[in-house]
Amino acid sequence: MEIFTAAGFSALLQVIAIDLVLAGDNAIVIGLAAAGLPAEQRKKAILIGVLAATVLRICFAAVTVQLLLIVGLLLAGGILLLWVCWKMWRELRTSHADELEATEALSNADLDKDNAVAGKSPRKTLGQAALQIVVADVSMSLDNVLAVAGAARDHFSVLIIGLVLSIALMGLAATFIAKLLHRHRWIAYIGLLIILYVALDMVYRGALEVWPHVNNAVS
Repeated sequence: MEIFTAAGFSALLQVIAIDLVLAGDNAIVIGLAAAGLPAEQRKKAILIGVLAATVLRICFAAVTVQLLLIVGLLLAGGILLLWVCWKMWRELRTSHADELEATEALSNADLDKDNAVAGKSPRKTLGQAALQIVVADVSMSLDNVLAVAGAARDHFSVLIIGLVLSIALMGLAATFIAKLLHRHRWIAYIGLLIILYVALDMVYRGALEVWPHVNNAVS
């Protein structure tokens, strides 16, 4: 199998790191959106977010893998992933208080011992929270699939493992990962560096792929 080769195993490690960081990132976004809801509605909003993220990842994976085979779209995907890196960098600088509110909402626990779970967030309706979550999920699911596809390169088995792991983490361990990233910020920065490497590699490989066509057009 491809994962037992040096290149395949290296790609698999990159994919696992990307999945861990982006699952936690996605969970924090869902938690922030759900934090402004009454306690009885929070679980519904979080469930909507996890289900939407799962469905979107499957849909985007089916399309993205085919699209990246088209000349020029690997380069475009790499450039888009660079923008994802910038967005992640800004999100990593989210205030500690906002992250704590999101983590409290996800785990339904009073982590800061102020006798309230996500009590400082602005109030909103379930419809507003669900819309906010689904819109964020569209962007973040595309980010995840692009990053996994870019890291897996031509290793199809690694790509499948990465996408299954991504869906499993969102469904089963998103809250745990969000807590882990909240406590150990350096893990998220390592993940960001890996995604940046994948983005630059996609840009480089995409440019090499496009250059002969550009050269022929100019000639």
